[in-house]
Amino acid sequence: MPPKTMEPVARRIFKGVIFLEVAGVFAAYGLFHKMNSSQDFRGTMNKYCPSVLEVYYKSNEWSGIYGIREADREAWSKQD
Repeated sequence: MPPKTMEPVARRIFKGVIFLEVAGVFAAYGLFHKMNSSQDFRGTMNKYCPSVLEVYYKSNEWSGIYGIREADREAWSKQD
């Protein structure tokens, strides 16, 4: 009897990794969309996870969209 190959196991692992990668891309897009459309959500992110909000601001600045950070700070300072 010939030894069994690892091909089916490797294929399942590969499919699992691809699935996780695609799920991560959709989750990142969903988070970006939520931050892009809601100043209140950006405030929540600033409170609980400021490093993620900083990445959001930087990605917008790299793409040529400026002023979001300043508008948020101005709006949040008026709320206090």
